[in-house]
Order: sequence, then C-alpha cells, then structure tokens
Amino acid sequence: MEDFKKVKLNSDGSIAQRTEEEYAELIDRRAKHVLDVMLQRGTSEADMARLKDALEFAKDAHKLQRRKTGAPYVVHPIAVASIAAEELKLDVNSVICAFLHDVVEDTDHTLDEIRERYGDDVAFLVDVVTKKKRNTYKMSKQVDNYKQLLDSLNYDIRALMVKIADRLHNMRTLSSMRPDKQMKIAGETDYFYAPLANRLGLFDVKTDLENLAFKYRCASEYTDIENALAADVVKNKARLEVFCSTIETTLKMHDIWAKAEVYYRKPYSIYRKMKAQGKDFKHIANRYYIRVTFTHCGEVLSEKNICLLIYSILTDIYKEKPQSFVNQIDQQKENSYQSLNLMLLSEEGVWEDVQICSERMVEASKIGCMAERDESNVGEWMDRFKTILQEIANQSQENSFMESVVTSLYYDDVMVFTPSGQAIVLPKGATAIDFAFELHTELGLHAKYARINGKLCSVKTVLTRGDCVEIGVGDEVMVQNDWKDYTSTYKAKRALRNNLPDHPHLHFIRCPHCNSLPEGEIIGFKHEEGIVLHRRSCPEAIHEASSHSDRIVTVEFTPDEAVVYPVVIHITAIDRYHFLLDVINCISENLHLEIDSLHTTTTDNIIDCTVEFFVHGLSDLKAVLKHIYDIEGVEEVHQISGDNLKLKLKI
Repeated sequence: MEDFKKVKLNSDGSIAQRTEEEYAELIDRRAKHVLDVMLQRGTSEADMARLKDALEFAKDAHKLQRRKTGAPYVVHPIAVASIAAEELKLDVNSVICAFLHDVVEDTDHTLDEIRERYGDDVAFLVDVVTKKKRNTYKMSKQVDNYKQLLDSLNYDIRALMVKIADRLHNMRTLSSMRPDKQMKIAGETDYFYAPLANRLGLFDVKTDLENLAFKYRCASEYTDIENALAADVVKNKARLEVFCSTIETTLKMHDIWAKAEVYYRKPYSIYRKMKAQGKDFKHIANRYYIRVTFTHCGEVLSEKNICLLIYSILTDIYKEKPQSFVNQIDQQKENSYQSLNLMLLSEEGVWEDVQICSERMVEASKIGCMAERDESNVGEWMDRFKTILQEIANQSQENSFMESVVTSLYYDDVMVFTPSGQAIVLPKGATAIDFAFELHTELGLHAKYARINGKLCSVKTVLTRGDCVEIGVGDEVMVQNDWKDYTSTYKAKRALRNNLPDHPHLHFIRCPHCNSLPEGEIIGFKHEEGIVLHRRSCPEAIHEASSHSDRIVTVEFTPDEAVVYPVVIHITAIDRYHFLLDVINCISENLHLEIDSLHTTTTDNIIDCTVEFFVHGLSDLKAVLKHIYDIEGVEEVHQISGDNLKLKLKI
C-alpha cells in the first residue's frame, strides 16, 4: 500500500506524479518490503534468490510501460506481490507469480520463458491468471475469464488467490480510471470477486473489495454513509471506551488476557442493512460490534471453552439479550468464520453486539481456506467447493453460468439440520425448496410440504439458522412455476431450469426493478431495443457490468416536464389530528405533485402510511422526503421499491 508519509498530493487530493528518481526510490522501497516479509516468514536462501530474480525480470519486462497515474507499471505487480505475501500469506511460487502475472499478457515474453526460468508450477499459475486473447469467445470475454479462473480449482487454489490480490490492488487504485471503466471493474468486483473472496474465507479482502466497489458505483451514497459513520464514532467514543475497558479489566481479574475493541462496519455493509431492513441510517442497529479477542488464559482449556468462560464472566456483569446467543464455533460458516456472538446491555442501557474469539480465529477469518497449511485441510475444503464449480463449468449458456456462479458464491449462509442431525449449509434466505433439492433432486421435484421444528409449513418458507427440517413428498406433486422465485441455491435453480418450460425474456428500456429516476446516479447498457437505464446500485446493472462491460454507455437522464415517474414512500409517525392532511398538502399543494394512492393504518397511536406519487426526477423525491421529515410527529420516512412501476405522460 502507499507510504502516506511520503505521498505528494495535488490540490484536489489526488496523488501527484513523481520524478523518475522518486519513482525509482518508491519501487525499491516497496520491493524491499515484499522481500523482507518473505524473509521474516522463513523463506530459504535459494527461494529468496528466485524471488529477487523474478522481481528483476518483472522490472525489465515492464520498463517501458506506465499506469494511468503516470507511475511505472512495475509498481502494480510489486503491490500485488506485497498483498500475496503479507495479507494472504501465499507461498514463494505464488509471490513469484504475482511479480510476473502481467508479463505474458502485456509484453513479448512467453510462458515458455517463465517455465524455463522458474519451473512448471510458476508457469501454471501465470498461465491461469493470464487473460487469453481470442478472436471469438464462447460466452463473452469477461465470462470466459471467470470460467478459466474457476477451472483452475481442478488443480490448485493459489491462482485464484493471486487473481484476488491483483483485483484488490486494482480497486485500491481505481480513481485514475474513466467513469465507464470504474463501473466495469466495480461491477465485476461486486458480482464475482467479492463473493469469491467471501467463499474463500478472506473476510478482510471481501470487505475491502465490496466497499471499494460501492464507493465507485454510488459515490454520493457512499459519502453520505461515510460521513454518518464518522459522526457516530465521535458520538459513541467515550461510552464505548468505558464499556471495553470494563470488559478487559474484568477478564484480567480472572487471568484472561484479552482485548475488547470496537469495529465499525463499512459503508457498504451499512448500505446493505439499510436496504434489507428498509430503514435509514439513524434507525438501523449494529452499526458497529465489539470484538473480544483473547491472547492467553491461565487455565489449560480449548479455544471453545475459553470463549464459553469469557461468555460466563461477561454475563455475570451484564444482562444478556434473550435469544441473542449464537455459537458460530460449532456451527461455523462455510467460509470458516468462527466466534461466539451475543448482545449485552451496557451501563447506559444500550444493547451491544459482542463477538468472542481467539487470535487464531481472527487470523483465520482474514486468510480463510489458507489458514490451515496442512494439505489435507485445504484439500477437504477444495473438494467441497470443486464439486459445485465443476458442475457450473459445464454450463453452456452464459446466463445460467453466471447465475450459477452467483448462487454458489453467496455472501452469508445458515446451517440447518435433517431430523437425523445431518448439517446442511445453505445461503441466507434459502427456503425449504432449496433444502429439499440440496438433499436430492427427486425430493425437491416432489416436495409437498415441510415440517420446520415440528411445525407444518409451506415449502416456500425461508429457513433460519438451527432449523430442523423435514420434507413431505407426494408422487402427484410437480414443480410449480413460481418456485423459481423462492430458490437461492445453484442445485435448486438448475433443477427448476431443467424441469420448467422456458419463458421469453422481457426487455425494458427503463429497468423495472430499480426504477431509475432522472438526476440520479444512472448507467446505461446498449441493447438491440435501445439503451436500458439502471441505477448504479441496481444488482441487474452490476451483473451486466460484470459480464458485458462493452455495452456500458454514459447517459444523461434529465427531467422532462411532460413525463413523471411513480415512486413509493413509507412514513412512520405519531398519530395526531390532521396528520394525513399535512402529508397530502406537502406533496400535492406545496410541491404540486400528483398522488396516485395512499394507504394508512394506525395501531396504538402509531401511523404506518404508504404513499405512491409521481415525480419528475430525483430532486422532487428528495424534496418530498425532506419536507415530510419536517412534519410534526414524523419519526421516519424512506423510499421503498415497487417493481414494474410505469412512467406517465402528462396531458
């Protein structure tokens, strides 16, 4: 990463170009850091010589090339090697591959040269991360590259790790790119590389990737949340310092040496929570968590027992929120994340999200599947993952391939059980249909009902962590057309795709899911029917940017007085006389916008109100939200989605 003590900045905050002497000093300093890291890890003298030779080879190969920032190109492979060595802790050959990963693709040097100089293993790794230049592609250039990477899992996982290091550095230096290039790279990252890093157990890398992608896709939303988080840090700092200090002091009295530290979630994580919960920043919970990490315990106990001991001590001095305890040590996630999680009531009456774990667990969450250096451990993990990916690689249709990748690299998961106690890991949001297909295709095809924790339920019921699930079948039962809307896993989607008739794909000029508005952060994609408009935050746009970046076009979506667009907002308020009249006046009388529908319910003096109205653009919507927030009694107001909302021509 950049040595900020020696960075020169322009007046706009961007990194200024250096002189050739300054660049040479920067390259030497960063290269020395990579070599020092590898030396500290116990690398042999012979391998250190190979690393130095690969570094010089990369310098010579890229000597005439420059990055968009104006820096010598070799800065990039050195940075990738630094990530591979220090953050991912990869082996010598992987770090050599990081130095050389662009040599074959961008210079006249060949793979045979690399094989002769560094051996078959390095040549294999470089070959996997080198994009193949073809006149035609089976699917698209981007999708073929994804497939090439995933195919490498048949042999080794290290090539994927080097590619993730490459992508991480590209994202960290994305500011120098054009906006359309930023959208392409950010879309690929959000759709493929961040979920892949998550599945590989690289929690920190996943967090960095998705947060950087969000920053470049939706700059204004990112900035708003970043500013709100900064204010929240200041507001809670003193209170949380006392809470953490009390925990550390109490544990030390029991001869447990531990740190209690506050970790604020990144803007993208906050954004996802806001969207999932339909709330604004002020009203979402768990904007941060307290991690209690132990380094030493006076008694000879297992990690799990130390975690439980800490849990026992802390719940002696703080109240525990009922049903908040989650054991993610025994029921660890597919990406190997482990901890004990619970909510504790602080002295100030705030429920605090607390995670208890060991230093080893924290380290494992950073480097994931590579945390266990034993080949059998890595191999066991790879075998589970490869079975799915090999089936995906056989997909001949581009859409089904990308859909399969996404559903296999899901962000979060839950562990559920069969009545016999067999543990089944499914993506968060999976249903009993997914569960049935995970056990056996025939079971899924004839699933009639589910019993979840003994209760009779629809097969469309969403499962939660720890559920015990039994599937009832009937020979007469056949898959239903709407089941595809209630599945999350690759196996279920594949089975439904093979057993349901094809439906014509609907084409739109304005995306029906994100309902983009004039003046918003908009991106366009060329299609035969015209340019399809999306919000930059739209998952459909991210998907398309990750696989068809050549379709991206810059568009100006400006308001038109003759055209208005429907939006839906939800208001929560304290009931009072004339409240609804004030809402109607705010929209219709004050802002002269047309209301299409209004639905309201009042329970125990709390109003829930949903209003659909028409706006000319994003500025109208923001004005409505601001004015309604100022109405007496209003506690919360936010926009909610409304699929297939159509524009309206004013006559």
